[in-house]
Amino acid sequence: MKRPSDPRERSLRARVAAYSLHARYDPRQTTANARATFMNSFERLVDPAGKLPPAERLRRAEAARKAHYARLARLSHMTRQSRRRAEADTD
Repeated sequence: MKRPSDPRERSLRARVAAYSLHARYDPRQTTANARATFMNSFERLVDPAGKLPPAERLRRAEAARKAHYARLARLSHMTRQSRRRAEADTD
């Protein structure tokens, strides 16, 4: 049986699968490797040569992670703002 190619259907199937997975397992366990890899990317960003002491590297990586999310929040805000302006212009 061929699966539907409708993006909405695929999204709903994926959501059901994710909820089922999280119902059976602790999400912190199933995402531990991904979260560690994500944090390691910030550690490599702030200390590519690996010369900083671990505590300092971790502190800087956490600051880089916060900066990353602050940038995303700013971009999201700017996008919402421009959409509101565009909607106001069409009224």
